[in-house]
Amino acid sequence: MARVWKCTGLRWSPGGPVLVWDGGRRSAPARGKRVAFAVPEGGVRACAGARGNDCPVRAVVPGRSTGGRCEECARLERAHSVAADTVAGDPRPYRVYLAWFGPGRVKVGITAVERGPARLLEQGAVCFTWLGTGPLMAARRTEELLRAALRVPDRVPYTEKRAVRLALPGTEAERAAEVRELHARAVALDGWPESLRPEPCRVVDHVGVFGLGEVPGAFGEVLELVPGGSVGGELVAAAGPDLHLAVGGRGVVVLDTRLMTGWELVPAGPEGVGCAFPVREFGREPDGLF
Repeated sequence: MARVWKCTGLRWSPGGPVLVWDGGRRSAPARGKRVAFAVPEGGVRACAGARGNDCPVRAVVPGRSTGGRCEECARLERAHSVAADTVAGDPRPYRVYLAWFGPGRVKVGITAVERGPARLLEQGAVCFTWLGTGPLMAARRTEELLRAALRVPDRVPYTEKRAVRLALPGTEAERAAEVRELHARAVALDGWPESLRPEPCRVVDHVGVFGLGEVPGAFGEVLELVPGGSVGGELVAAAGPDLHLAVGGRGVVVLDTRLMTGWELVPAGPEGVGCAFPVREFGREPDGLF
């Protein structure tokens, strides 16, 4: 009987993306290597729990949920996050950043200094620059100032990130232009907290790290995993939580690894490549399995 694995998510390390599995096992999907797994017939997707604890009611969650948690566990998980604005006493220094995902898709955010660029890699930021460094509350006030003054959001939906990746500018200078312009406008604003130290504009480009400049654009995205389904293909790129897999004659499909959590997965057979999960082609409505 094939060994069963449960994925707890994808993380970014200095060496690239890492899939984390129940029990602490880690695997690093490498570009050019095959990624293949299946969901056994009769499988169900279980809630991922919260704060490292199992879901107390072992709830079943929808296949298309990228959070992978029931309502109560999702509430508990978010209640302890910096993003929820409920943690005010964190003594660590924070950075404010501008992240660019594609033309017209820029956001402002904050991350702990000790995390370095990990947060930007996890979000799939194509390029970014730091704006300032200081205490948590000063970073939050600056984030709010910039959202209002520059009219940039603090969140960009992943569906939009994937869509704009299809037509990224070809040079680093072109990709950096919008970030540089917004950085200049940001540092010229009045009202920055005195405890936040402004940072110079140094745009970091992740196209090479993600592998996006070396492969053709994807034709669609996996909507959900389903019992009896499978996927197998060559990993050609990885951005944020997304794996870009070449699945045969139809080209490259994007798999959001957050859809994998909660499922019991088994290795797919060695034969061929392909995808038997529901896929939405970019620019079209969902059309079921292919």
